[in-house]
Amino acid sequence: LAQRQALAARIETCALAWSGPALKIRYHGDYHLGQVLLAKNDFIIIDFEGEPARPISERGRKDTPLRDVAGMLRSFDYARWTSLASAEHPPEEHARYAALAAVWYDETRTAFLAAYAEATQSSGLYASFAEARALLDLFEIEKALYELRYEIINRPGWVQVPLQGVLALLGADRAG
Repeated sequence: LAQRQALAARIETCALAWSGPALKIRYHGDYHLGQVLLAKNDFIIIDFEGEPARPISERGRKDTPLRDVAGMLRSFDYARWTSLASAEHPPEEHARYAALAAVWYDETRTAFLAAYAEATQSSGLYASFAEARALLDLFEIEKALYELRYEIINRPGWVQVPLQGVLALLGADRAG
């Protein structure tokens, strides 16, 4: 709560930084690691119904695929925190494991964003992915706040994950 004004300012900065055109397309709507399967050396994306908590009319609307990118980035953060919490290690090793998990998260984010930027480079979705970063940052904050509300209502023991994500998104320097 102490960071509420900083969060509002960060959201305002993201919103004001966006100036480019972007195409609206059909997108997944609930894209995260649990929606991606690996079979026979290929990835299969499943469950295109969109975010279950949103109304059907909203789930069927076209929008920017950056919402899916934000969802996957948040999923990487969940993977980091939940694997760290469930790993069995002596308490004195926690800092070392946390540092390794942070490196994994940063490198995964960077690789995913670089691959996405390359894949969409001449797609016409945006003038350039670099210009779309402010909009992506805004969607990532939106997703983390959605997750925070979800966890408070459904899984209070998990509140730390999106809360840490919101606080990290306030920082100016992030991987990717």
